[in-house]
Amino acid sequence: MSEKKEQWLEDLIRLTEEDTEKKTEKQIKILEAATEIFAEKGYAATSTSEIAQKAGVAEGTIFRHYKTKKDLLLSIAGPIVIKLVAPFLLRDFAKTIDMPYERAEDFFRALAKDRFKFVRENMRIIKILIQEVPFQPELLEQVKSLASEIVFERLKRVVQHFQEQGQLVDAPPWRILRTGASVMIGMILVHVLLVPDFSIDEDEEIEYTVDLLMYGIAGRPR
Repeated sequence: MSEKKEQWLEDLIRLTEEDTEKKTEKQIKILEAATEIFAEKGYAATSTSEIAQKAGVAEGTIFRHYKTKKDLLLSIAGPIVIKLVAPFLLRDFAKTIDMPYERAEDFFRALAKDRFKFVRENMRIIKILIQEVPFQPELLEQVKSLASEIVFERLKRVVQHFQEQGQLVDAPPWRILRTGASVMIGMILVHVLLVPDFSIDEDEEIEYTVDLLMYGIAGRPR
């Protein structure tokens, strides 16, 4: 682990300290080691002895701060979901929505660029969320709440705006959002998480994906 803390680790430490006492140096090392190994191997395949070895502490030290391995996972993912991801989504979606886009495709293009940047800057935490949220009821409920209260309601208004202008089909907004999310998230996850070493022109990939989303595999009308 590097001596200089990465931004995601500094954010995690700051967020967890808001509701508890200041973290000791050993706790910080445990959080950093656990995040790295959870992201690499997954929660189930990670042992507390591995975390202790990577953090350079005794295994008993982990259990003095966290009762179980699951408590350690929740101490990492919980604050990120509630206090880091939520404000980030709210701030960036609000900024994107407030921009005076004339075309729906310009909105989707800006959204894709924002999400690419977000995933690249928070890759380790996102890997943990992808791996563990479906299997951890506490985290799953938090994500569902964020998706409905922050993401869906705001994006639904954007979809309705472009529907009123005749730029999007007259369909339930949730169906349009489901399709858009599938295409955008699929593009980002494949390139950033699944094949990160595959060289692409990011702007070109976004243009192609937005074009596919707006006009389908049949292409633009001639």
